[in-house]
Amino acid sequence: MADAAAGVVALAAPVRTSKLDLLFPVTYRVNAAGHMEVGGCDLIELARRHGTPLYLYDEATVRQRASEYIAAMDGAGQVLYSAKAFASPQFLRVIADEGLGLDVVSAGELHLALKSGFPRDRVHFLGNNKSVEDLEAAYRAGATIVIDGDQEFELLRNVVPHGSRAQVMLRISPGVKPDTHDHISTGQLDSKFGFSIESGAARKAVETALQHPSLELVGLHSHIGSQIFALGAYEQAMEIMLGLLVELRDGLGYEPRRLGAGGGLGIAYTQNDDPPTPRHFVETVRHALVTGCARRDLKVPELVVEPGRSIAGPAGIALYTVGSIKDIPGVRRYVAVDGGMGDNIRPKLYGARYEAFLASDPDQATDGKVTIAGKYCESTDILITDIAMPPLEPGDVIAVPAAGAYCLAMASNYNGMPRPEVLMLRDGEARVMRRRETLDDLLITEVF
Repeated sequence: MADAAAGVVALAAPVRTSKLDLLFPVTYRVNAAGHMEVGGCDLIELARRHGTPLYLYDEATVRQRASEYIAAMDGAGQVLYSAKAFASPQFLRVIADEGLGLDVVSAGELHLALKSGFPRDRVHFLGNNKSVEDLEAAYRAGATIVIDGDQEFELLRNVVPHGSRAQVMLRISPGVKPDTHDHISTGQLDSKFGFSIESGAARKAVETALQHPSLELVGLHSHIGSQIFALGAYEQAMEIMLGLLVELRDGLGYEPRRLGAGGGLGIAYTQNDDPPTPRHFVETVRHALVTGCARRDLKVPELVVEPGRSIAGPAGIALYTVGSIKDIPGVRRYVAVDGGMGDNIRPKLYGARYEAFLASDPDQATDGKVTIAGKYCESTDILITDIAMPPLEPGDVIAVPAAGAYCLAMASNYNGMPRPEVLMLRDGEARVMRRRETLDDLLITEVF
């Protein structure tokens, strides 16, 4: 690939595989016993030994997805993993080992990253409505602070010691609404995030940052949403951002060293999904940046992209055990499992759709549609509505692929339910990343 600084980026066609393959980790296979296997581990055996609900991450898939981003960037920018998708010390060490940086959005995520030994100089601290404590923690850690609102300018006057300067970026809202769920669209004018270009707030924020005695403005950041398949939205956002850069250069003499295009690349949750690859995403954004700068006679800033879901999501599988089965003649068959909205709120929060497979015989023919329900005391606790499945019996293990992003990050103890155990799989070894919570864990913060 040509160097981005030379003004030429070759666009690679996305790599196509079977639609079913897109759902599973790269090490997935059906083993000699006819069982689902990932990372050399039999999923039925894992369920037997560790219990369910159980979340599994395939280390090879995490590394493959991360390395694809790094290779596509080709030294022309930074790839930051978005910790909010899923963060656990062992997982973050794999991310760091692959050369990625890290986006955090709270002092808690930052604390986890530092305890994991994540390199401080690769950490960016984002998020709206940061507190003084958030900003103090970010400054002490040496993280790049991404300012999201006017209040942060004043707070940073008291956080950064006199005579010192903090490296910052500004979150800019380009006014682009991608084709995704409204609840995960973030780059439009009507958003709680960022300084709007359309309203003039972005230019005013740059002026404020440049005049601030405690800040070094190293770049601009943007993020338009999540679970995006249509890459044209990123090209549109880049055009708008570069228009702002011309205005800043001509009016303020400022050209940023870094320009963030965000993340949000979608993944396949069902066999009907056909997302772009990480390589195609990066090369599309790089092409828009390089050619757009050339047309405007702008210096090409360092590109920053921030994937989360597209690294963690395809690496994860959730396992559940079937419990009760309820038939309503002529209406529906409910198959209840031992997890649900406490470990995966996404179907209710975003209308997310998943596939499911019988882990002991994933190739078995289906015999009708069922609705997979959770065990939480809510009528809306439904994981998958009307999915074709083979005959199911109590005790069967169901596997739900593409469960690696946001499920555990949003998990709760609703109904007093302990959160599930999490394993990292590699070469036939299953390492516990996070132990299963106990009933006593639910009382840790209670005062009697």
